[in-house]
Amino acid sequence: MRNYVKRINQKKEKLSKDQLLTLIDDLIEENDILNSIINSLSTGILIVDKDFKLLRHNTASESRLPYKIYPDEIENSKESLWNFIDDDEICSFFKNCKEKAITNSQEEFSIKTSGGTVRFISISISPLVQKINISGLIILIRDITDKKNQDVLLHRMENLANLTNLAAGMAHEIKNPLGAISIHIQLLQKAVDKARDNENILPPAKFVENHIDIVNEEIEHLNKLVMDFLMAVRPVKAMLELKDPDKIIQTIVDFCKPEFYKNRIRIDFIPCKKNKKIMLDEKLLRDVIMNLAQNSLAAIKTISASEKNEVFENKAGENVKNLPEIIRDCDFNYFFKIENHIEDNKFIIEVSDNGCGMSAETVSKIFEPYFTTKANGTGLGMTMVYKIIKEFSGEIFVESKENNGTKFTIIFPIPQKDAKLLEKN
Repeated sequence: MRNYVKRINQKKEKLSKDQLLTLIDDLIEENDILNSIINSLSTGILIVDKDFKLLRHNTASESRLPYKIYPDEIENSKESLWNFIDDDEICSFFKNCKEKAITNSQEEFSIKTSGGTVRFISISISPLVQKINISGLIILIRDITDKKNQDVLLHRMENLANLTNLAAGMAHEIKNPLGAISIHIQLLQKAVDKARDNENILPPAKFVENHIDIVNEEIEHLNKLVMDFLMAVRPVKAMLELKDPDKIIQTIVDFCKPEFYKNRIRIDFIPCKKNKKIMLDEKLLRDVIMNLAQNSLAAIKTISASEKNEVFENKAGENVKNLPEIIRDCDFNYFFKIENHIEDNKFIIEVSDNGCGMSAETVSKIFEPYFTTKANGTGLGMTMVYKIIKEFSGEIFVESKENNGTKFTIIFPIPQKDAKLLEKN
């Protein structure tokens, strides 16, 4: 049709009125066919000019983005597209592309529907080229919710496969309490039988009570084993969304500073600063970082009271105000540090300290259920950390030596996109 129109255009002055009307009808029909094709696509399409003013959209785009008003009312508006989108992160993405003249980019976002559910969309931007020049941009919006949910399901199935090992460990753990209960019940039965044969003469004082006390202790032990097991195997209910870890971790660091500074421990955070989002549950990531922070706090050997320490406490007080000024006047021989960076298309969080460290044996068992080095520990904290990281499709590694500190390395996949685009950001 395009070649046909070109040929007609070259002879337009020679065409009769009927021929021009026929040409117009053909063009209208061709335009209707193109509109039908575009509106039949499941991918949302937006055509904008260089200032992100909406020129055209298809039907699918109406349900892909959270608009403030109906898209038909936006077309040919004098305002940019982001003024009509009800999502700050998507608006920032569009503004950034406009300000930096980015014509090739892709980003993934999570948005909440009016019903409270979370959907995941991928937005890609490419140039609209007319006569060699870029006249605008083509924005494609794809719904990737099913793919994300499928990835989560696969990881949950992998976690369920580990239940066999946990069940085997549980069976081993309950053998000893059950054996002890059985032995003491048998002893009680023998005492009762002997009393009956001996004219109902009762056994020595507290004989029965001692055995019953031991049975009760073992029953409590069994109950604790069962509760711990249920907690260890309970599925992690993660509400995964695309979030920036820098922002989440910064709030945790700010929250922890008073406690760490009061114990003369420097706490540092080095953000990635690339605004990269990964699939995670904000509450669960907080649980992970807080768990690691509390473990570090327990492992670090705090400095004994000194004159500077007293000055610090007197200046800081209970509210620990003006911390940046106060810490300059104090010595901090111990530190807790979190550093975020990107490497090989992975988002990496490194959590380290220079505390007492761990032995090789402890490191090898750190994520095992029921293993703990604390007198009152449940042995499930690091198990839950491991489960949460796996739920985020991540990996966690630990390096530690006795008296030389500990470092946890958490690795998350960054949503798939062009690696070259990642390097440019």
